Amino acid sequence: MFDGPFDVLALIIAIIAFLIAIKASSQATELRRRLNLLEEKFHALRPVQPPPLMPAQVQAEAPATTTAAEPPPLAPEAETAPPAPITEDVSPPPLEPGTGADAPPRVTEAAPGFEERLGTRWVVWIGGLALALGGFFMVRYSIEAGLLGPGVRVLLGGLFAAALLGAGEWTRRKESISTVQALPIANIPAILTAAGTAVAFATIYAAYALYGLLVPATAFVLLGIVAMGTLAAALLHGPALAGLGVVGAFVTPILVSSGKPDYWALYIYLAIVTAASFGLARIRLWRWLAVTTIAFAVLWIFPGLDTEELQVAPHAFHVIAGFVLAALLVVCGFMFGPSFEDGEIEPVSSGAFGAYLFAAMLVVLSSAHADLALIAFTLLVAGTLFVAWRAPAATGALGAAAATVFIVFAEWAVRANPDMLVLPGGAMPGIGPTAIDSAVTLHLVAAAIFAAGFGIAGFLAQGRSNSAIIPVVWSASAVATPIAILVALYARIAHLDRSIPFAILAVLLAAAFGAATEALTRRETRPGMAISTALFATGTLGAMALALTFALEKGWLTIALALMSLGTAWISLQRPIPFLRWLAAIFAGLVTARIAYDPRIVGDAVGTTPIFNWLLWGYGLPAASFWAASIFLRRRADDAPLRMVETAAILFTALLAFMEIRHFATGGRMTVAPSLLEFALQACVTLAMAIGLERLRLRSRSIVHNVGAVVLTAIAGLVSVFGLLILENPLLWRTDVGGAVFNLLLLGYALPAVLLLLLSYAVVEQRGKVYANTIAGCALVFALAYVTLEIRRFYHGSILSTGPTTGAEQYTYSIGWLAFGVVLLGVGILVNSERARLASAAVIALTILKAFVIDMSTLTGVYRALSFMCLGVVLVAIGWLYQRILFRRQVAPPAPQTGS
Repeated sequence: MFDGPFDVLALIIAIIAFLIAIKASSQATELRRRLNLLEEKFHALRPVQPPPLMPAQVQAEAPATTTAAEPPPLAPEAETAPPAPITEDVSPPPLEPGTGADAPPRVTEAAPGFEERLGTRWVVWIGGLALALGGFFMVRYSIEAGLLGPGVRVLLGGLFAAALLGAGEWTRRKESISTVQALPIANIPAILTAAGTAVAFATIYAAYALYGLLVPATAFVLLGIVAMGTLAAALLHGPALAGLGVVGAFVTPILVSSGKPDYWALYIYLAIVTAASFGLARIRLWRWLAVTTIAFAVLWIFPGLDTEELQVAPHAFHVIAGFVLAALLVVCGFMFGPSFEDGEIEPVSSGAFGAYLFAAMLVVLSSAHADLALIAFTLLVAGTLFVAWRAPAATGALGAAAATVFIVFAEWAVRANPDMLVLPGGAMPGIGPTAIDSAVTLHLVAAAIFAAGFGIAGFLAQGRSNSAIIPVVWSASAVATPIAILVALYARIAHLDRSIPFAILAVLLAAAFGAATEALTRRETRPGMAISTALFATGTLGAMALALTFALEKGWLTIALALMSLGTAWISLQRPIPFLRWLAAIFAGLVTARIAYDPRIVGDAVGTTPIFNWLLWGYGLPAASFWAASIFLRRRADDAPLRMVETAAILFTALLAFMEIRHFATGGRMTVAPSLLEFALQACVTLAMAIGLERLRLRSRSIVHNVGAVVLTAIAGLVSVFGLLILENPLLWRTDVGGAVFNLLLLGYALPAVLLLLLSYAVVEQRGKVYANTIAGCALVFALAYVTLEIRRFYHGSILSTGPTTGAEQYTYSIGWLAFGVVLLGVGILVNSERARLASAAVIALTILKAFVIDMSTLTGVYRALSFMCLGVVLVAIGWLYQRILFRRQVAPPAPQTGS
């Protein structure tokens, strides 16, 4: 059917099939060896009957027996002792295999060497494979060379197949009546029969599909006979025949090719082969054979999918036929499938449905959602729900069904809205709208069937199983599928814009999930019920978030998800389901990911109004929601979900402050370079938040609050040092600082100094002394910087970086620093603060250094004299204060003089 390029692939597949057969045969050999060993043990345990003695032998042995039976004389002590009762079993112990009197000696067989393996096994395997391929290639050669007519080719193929089958049966009968034991893993009769069945499949298929010598009914009957014959022969010859015959039948359409493919003939043939293979796998319980059949059947869905005129009907027939056969013969606990009593999910049963659902999904996508393909896909999903309801072993297929349903509807939405995949820069070449063959009505009907089927079945399945995983899978599919379908329909029909009808649908869906949650809460607790209840509660919150998203603008999605986190935390307080706490944390993570995608939340529509703009709602409401959610979660436990929500609360609070400050400082232009005003506001707000967290952590004892306070302090330090002292220092860069007193210097240096001082006192007894003193030192630096910059503002106006420094200005710096040091000393004396007095000493020491390094070289005249005079007076006064007030010594009174 498919020409030359598939020859190499066919040879590879045939070899793989051969290896599968060898593996199966090896397993059968091991089972047979174990059975023989058990039989040997059974015969060895049987009691050995001694041969009857002749009369003469009895008379000759009697005296010896009597003599041996006489006991020795007892000691005097032993004569008075009563005989002990015999209570033990005196029967002889069982004999080990090979230790009986008549058991033949066991001979340990040596492992076969290389020559024995080559001569007795490998050549047999290769010979069987060569026979099958020889028949296929002979037919192919006769077609290409035109040597024989179609009828003769078919006749010779049939004779060759009959000869192989006859040879296989003859050798099997000869081995059964001979004394030579066949090697199970190199079974010549099985390999000959396998080659014969494969050639028979190819001959009948060629007579029907290539030459038209058989009508469809006759071909169907003949292929069915060969399939049933293969099944019966495999029951006699074992897995070698199953591996070679069945896989060879799947490879036949590739080797016997035609330039005009007939998909109906192909898929009818494959349906018969699949039925025979599944039947054989069911009778012999060969799981590997069922998996191999499913894999090859799904691979055969790909031919024709990439053509412009896809034949949907035969492809749909192939998928439906394979699905039905798998349901009848493969699924454990359903119809004719194997029994399965454990109540767990069986991989092959679930994987079979998942594979055929994947194939049906490919047909739908490749046919651009043709009506027939969508109907077939709907039938398969409905069949999956029905079979999984009756057979718990196939419950795992629900996940595959939900995933394929979402993919189908998501692709349908994107196909009609290609702008979803277009980058902001514009459309890319070759991207444009694609026509949809299927009507919207059919998709809506299918969506309603899927949503109702998954939702109702998932709710009713609760409590039907003693297994914990099965109800969880049902509830997960019941919640995820309707929500995913609703999102896809919203994207397809409403184009991600506001839609009140979709918001109403989301509210109704939330109400349904909420009713299911309450109903499950009142039921008797069963395995998996708690997680299922949590999943339905999750669906309630998720549907409400979608309702807000559908009804409001796009930016409200962030707010809605944050409110869902708060609602989940509150529900977890009312219904202590552990999963709800994690769900609140998951919602917080989704909101965080959302702002990472677009920090402005609504793009350019933030607005220009300070404070009261979209940033306030986009960051403020989530921050408030996370803080409230953390309060609810903390009432139960201090665990990982709580810490995640607390982290989100701190993050959104900080981001709210940072983004609002940037919006205010830049006038709404969020991409311009930062300024002194922005750095000043950032430093002040960050320090204030750090002080608040330091106070809060003393009550909450939360590690998140503890680490958050340290992180905010570090951020404030970086902003202050690099932003205020370097990048936007008005001494270094041309910056307009404003008025004489109320200016940017007050905001950027004085206020941060005060906040740093308060922060140092907040941590002085809670953290290390070095940490607190470092913050206090920063406060001193900024206070001294403010004094210096304010003096320069008095001499130079609002632009501090221009103009010469006069002698009066240098003198004023010295006087200002001295005055600042004296004030610090006075405060230290009044409040008895050693830190304030040490800060005063540092400032005065800096003033002394400036006087001897700068003033002495730059000042002249009266300013130099006044500078040193004032410095001397202040130093003397400080010394007097220390002597008279701080460290005053009591003078001892003189000793009284004694009279002579």
